Amino acid sequence: MPFLIALVAVACGWLGATPAAWGAGAVQPGISGDLLSCAIAFVVATVAVLAITPLVRTVGLRQGWGVDRPDERKVHTREMVRLGGVSIFLGITFALLLVWGLGSFGFLPPQKEYEIWGVTIGAVLFFFLGLSDDFRSQPAWLRLLVQVGIATGAWSVGVDVDVLSLPGVGVVKLVWWLSLPITILWLVGVVNAINFIDGLDGLAAGVCGIAAVVTFSVTVFTGQWQAALISAAVAGGALGFLRYNFNPAQIFMGDGGAYFLGFLLGGLSVIGVVKSVTTVALFIPFCILAVPIFDTASVILQRLRTGDSPFKPDKRHLHHRLLKAGLSHRSVVIVIYALTLWAGSIALAISGMPAGGTYTVLATLLLAYTGWEAWRRSQASRSS
Repeated sequence: MPFLIALVAVACGWLGATPAAWGAGAVQPGISGDLLSCAIAFVVATVAVLAITPLVRTVGLRQGWGVDRPDERKVHTREMVRLGGVSIFLGITFALLLVWGLGSFGFLPPQKEYEIWGVTIGAVLFFFLGLSDDFRSQPAWLRLLVQVGIATGAWSVGVDVDVLSLPGVGVVKLVWWLSLPITILWLVGVVNAINFIDGLDGLAAGVCGIAAVVTFSVTVFTGQWQAALISAAVAGGALGFLRYNFNPAQIFMGDGGAYFLGFLLGGLSVIGVVKSVTTVALFIPFCILAVPIFDTASVILQRLRTGDSPFKPDKRHLHHRLLKAGLSHRSVVIVIYALTLWAGSIALAISGMPAGGTYTVLATLLLAYTGWEAWRRSQASRSS
């Protein structure tokens, strides 16, 4: 099911990325060649993750590294290795190094090159921060401090939210002392949103995969080919990991994987979407990542309202509520996949992609059917 959703989204993106669909300001390098490079990045990342993940799991179990044990808050009932982020990191990195070696990134102007390095190096730093927490839990305040530091470094090299679209005002150029906190809030917020939603088998990997495919579609449509290449590799890595992470999971991505994917998606949404579709500024990235963002915001507000720490684990997330409502593990994950795809289809529509409204209608029908089917099965399970 997750692969079917991803393929539908890819097809939508490619249909909207034909030459006739390009806007007046879009760059049109060799379209077929660039799409081939994206396909290579996607396939290589997928195959690499598929090959590396069993090795990581075997080593983790033998050495007792990064083992996640069950408790009253967690859904799994047996010990699991949570070092899947290592295979995701290695697979995506290998794919990007390969297409870079093939010259697919081309010759970039200095500012664009700084942006690409800001996203990739920032993601590497976030990965190692998360990986350290997978081995030995770090204080929440320390993790947040380091996250802010990495995000600030990325902002300093051009991974910055420098414009906002205000109703009745239009596009507003931000001064640095507004751009910096907004950028930090966005990048750190997306990273933690992905980490917080990683509560069920296959949930975070599938959501990241769908978000990456939608980001890929938007960046191809707007001619942001470097961002499209990275998005393709992210999609391949995340969806490839589902082979071992979908219910019943054999391995978890851990904080390392969630941090890595989260920063890549957050950074790509800035350099590949916000900087190219200025008329709608942050609305498109918000739609692409709407599910983890709103889920995390809702949970944090509830925790603060009850006097708890925003980082205190609990069972207030959307997936916990759907489980409590009677849906099965797999049904909850598939419903959230459909919800993520629906929100992503809105992003495709408001980006100006041809037939964007059609994609939204189709995604709405898929969401309605998925929700109805999940409800029907839960009722049948209760009655039996």
